[in-house]
Amino acid sequence: MPRRSIPVKLASARLCEHRVIRIARGFGLSMEIEFKFCIPPERLQAVEAAMRRGAVRRTRLQAHYVDTPGGALAAAGMVLRLRLEGPRWVQTVKAAGDGPLQRWEHNVDLGPQAGGDAPVADPQQHAGTPVGDRLLAVLRDADGPLRESYATDIERLTREMRSGGASVELALDIGRIRAHGADGALREAQVCELELELLRGDVRGLVALAQAWSQRHGLWFSTVSKAERGERLLHGAVAVPAAKAAPVPPSFAGLDGHALQQAAIAHCLAQMLPNASEVAAGSSDDEQVHQLRIGLRRLRTALRELDALAPGLDPAWEAPLVEVFRMLGVRRDRALVLAQAQAALETAGAPPVDMGDDANTSDDPGAAVRAPAFQAVLVALIGHGAAPPDPATTPGLDATDARRHLRDRLRRLHRQVLRDGERFDTLDADAQHRVRKRMKRLRYLAEFAAPLFRPKAAARYLARLRPAQDSLGRFNDEAVALALYRARTAHDARAWFAVGWLQARHEASGRDVRRVLRRLPRKAVPFWRGRKAGD
Repeated sequence: MPRRSIPVKLASARLCEHRVIRIARGFGLSMEIEFKFCIPPERLQAVEAAMRRGAVRRTRLQAHYVDTPGGALAAAGMVLRLRLEGPRWVQTVKAAGDGPLQRWEHNVDLGPQAGGDAPVADPQQHAGTPVGDRLLAVLRDADGPLRESYATDIERLTREMRSGGASVELALDIGRIRAHGADGALREAQVCELELELLRGDVRGLVALAQAWSQRHGLWFSTVSKAERGERLLHGAVAVPAAKAAPVPPSFAGLDGHALQQAAIAHCLAQMLPNASEVAAGSSDDEQVHQLRIGLRRLRTALRELDALAPGLDPAWEAPLVEVFRMLGVRRDRALVLAQAQAALETAGAPPVDMGDDANTSDDPGAAVRAPAFQAVLVALIGHGAAPPDPATTPGLDATDARRHLRDRLRRLHRQVLRDGERFDTLDADAQHRVRKRMKRLRYLAEFAAPLFRPKAAARYLARLRPAQDSLGRFNDEAVALALYRARTAHDARAWFAVGWLQARHEASGRDVRRVLRRLPRKAVPFWRGRKAGD
């Protein structure tokens, strides 16, 4: 089967103060708040046994997903589904909500159908609701009538549990997804997942229960819905593009400390979670690994630099994030840095070097992402973004003080980068590496803060930082390649040519970095001075 890519529709990263009110349960309009986990096949029996320790209900769910011939709904991140639940048919429209836990849903009970056949989808059934009106707007300019895209046949076990003042429904889904591609071939995929949905109460209770089940059974959080899996089958896709960081939205402006902290963390998660889902499921795509690592660095910047905005960030989150970041870095060094160095050395006439088994590191990025400690942190971070402020803790900074804090942090990082740039080529290797990390923190913090000050001036500032960051990145990659080839000299004497060539290039790159950094004071003008204005 040819390898194809399809777009990944990301949910909005805008998470402000969440006071989510569940409008209706069952039929009608609702905002779902839920976690979805993939279950390793070897753990399914234990998960099912745990489900049956309480009162459970078994339901067979047969669903038909419809779309236009050109996939207008999928392109808009929407789903229109007809599902047989017992003797009754239910029509549902879904759309992404305001974060990784949320989605809008509207259900219409169509009742039993004569002859048992599936009813014809009727989008007008959802008119007058926000998600329904959005559905009709998408279909208004559609390229043809609705038709079935794919179908699911699921056996569901449901159980309701109490956790920390919250009522949560657990749903164990086992079954298959089927789709006929454009070539007429039938394609199938297995479903084996556990969903935990907040019915009522505090979202923190949902988070605690999700952590307990994921840790006990080795589950991993997934952003890939049944609808998205159906789309992949429909198009014969075995790969999806890596999720990259979206621009920071203007809605960051005016947020208080708690809301701004939540928004920044959620913005990082919007990049991380889709990539983490793919890597955990076994993807070996180097770009997904790379973008997950970028998302981790952005997240660690948010946790470090925005900690003072509001209480509630757990310092224990840092260690699992660092460990996965390190392991993904090992793969990145092998996949990207070594390949670039080998190409440059070949052009320079270097003899070929046997990099041995070290070139295929035993570190498994999927295992790293599925690790219980990392999954626990992901669940906690997602929950932190959806939870309202805890009245038992000290209130966060107001909007004015939050802005003042960001200005002070930006000023300090900016000065440190300028100071170290004056003497970069005289610093030791550890100090040079700290300059690069500090430059990245400065860039990411500037992106988070831009809407609070002068966005156009911030864009100019970030553009001026880019050459320095690129120069530091090349310098770091050369240092990594140099260390890799130096380690190979004990096994292959031909590696000494690479060591000498890379060493000379690295010293020249250090001087180039210093020149670029010395130009920053007159080029990168701080945008955080003064009050926000019309640029």
